[in-house]
Amino acid sequence: MQLSSPSRRDFLSQTVRWTAAGSLLAAGMGHASQTVVTHSERPALPRTRHYQLLNVRLEEGFEREGNEVIATRTALYDITINDGKFIAIDPAGSARNSDLANWDAQGLLLLPRTRDMHIHLDKTFYSGPWQAPRPRQGKTIMDMIAREQVLIPQLLPTSQARAEALIGLLQSKGSTAARSHCNIDPVSGLKSLEHLKLALANHPDFDCEIVAFPQHGLLHSKVDGLMREAMALGVQYVGGLDPTNVDGAMQASLDAMFQTALDYQRGVDIHLHETSPAGVAAIQYMVDTIAKNPLLKGKVTLSHGFALGTLEGKALDQMIDGMAEQQMSVASTIPIGKLTMPLPQLQAAGITVMTGTDSVIDHWSPFGSGSMLEKANLYAQLYRGSDEFGLSRALHIATGGILPLSSQGERQWPQLQDEASMMLVAASCSAEAVARIAPVHATFRRGTAVYAA
Repeated sequence: MQLSSPSRRDFLSQTVRWTAAGSLLAAGMGHASQTVVTHSERPALPRTRHYQLLNVRLEEGFEREGNEVIATRTALYDITINDGKFIAIDPAGSARNSDLANWDAQGLLLLPRTRDMHIHLDKTFYSGPWQAPRPRQGKTIMDMIAREQVLIPQLLPTSQARAEALIGLLQSKGSTAARSHCNIDPVSGLKSLEHLKLALANHPDFDCEIVAFPQHGLLHSKVDGLMREAMALGVQYVGGLDPTNVDGAMQASLDAMFQTALDYQRGVDIHLHETSPAGVAAIQYMVDTIAKNPLLKGKVTLSHGFALGTLEGKALDQMIDGMAEQQMSVASTIPIGKLTMPLPQLQAAGITVMTGTDSVIDHWSPFGSGSMLEKANLYAQLYRGSDEFGLSRALHIATGGILPLSSQGERQWPQLQDEASMMLVAASCSAEAVARIAPVHATFRRGTAVYAA
């Protein structure tokens, strides 16, 4: 089957149908309120670098009852963008420039763009015919690797087109950037990487870091040489996978991964699914290795890290302190299961926590939507953030920490000269956008529209 996605030029030239919130159309200050959906037809978004968005809804502050935040105040603004930055933010109707191209947002809410910081763009069933994963019960990770060795040759012929389709999906969900893991294995060699780089070259409006990922085991599949070739091709991160369960030699596997990173002066992003004591030992070994090699400090991401969910009390505190001291970051899909990841505790210690899709649909899972708003929603549910304030704070996991309002309720985004990477959503405030997983109507990267509904 031939796969294709619309070109950016075709997409931007189409007439855009927008779903706007009727309750958001009234100008001026007011509570964020429930959305009443109406439909209207609008011209295409401006294609120039210098333009105005009219009647954009921005958050103004919190409404309180005593010490409790009970609502979010919003107002409509006209926003001027030039060369990818916000250069004017004026009350709606007060400073319109007839010489500039403009577009009426009709009260859609402006939020920061999102980032998908853990996804596999290179191997997916997405955009092809429906295919559910095979049953997982009783299967080990080695069984899954054996299954993948059969699948990869089948996926390679369409992997570039499918990666491009996934990029389009992420943009439609508000993301302008991602970190993609890419298989480096004996079956595909460097072909998966070659196809991913071609896909990204066709989408210069999508920022993507690449992790060279030894999915079949760094030592087990003997791909150390291929990993180094990937680094020479400009890949930003050295990956790794379950050094005990897959490679059978925790220290040797982690040493090889870190040595490649040191030799090429790159970062590390390792998948660690292990929940046994070996998983805890692996995290501690990483902390100790970074401490001995200062060049790695601040450059190591622990993806998944389920072993952290097995710790509690002093043991958890000590591990978190060590990770924070070495400036490690964590990429979590915010999993639902027997173990709950201690994400709030990690963040409280100053550890950067990111989220991502992992899989939209592949032989591992069929449940991904590509929406980081959905991840923020899940974060709020798992960590008891169902109130207005908690929901508004949960947005941070999707945006890399950027929030429209500070915890004190002061507007901190957007500010003049901020990068205009953003999304327009059909919601009255951040809390509603997170709770209801609001539809994204437009996504902008550095002021340029990359998606419109």
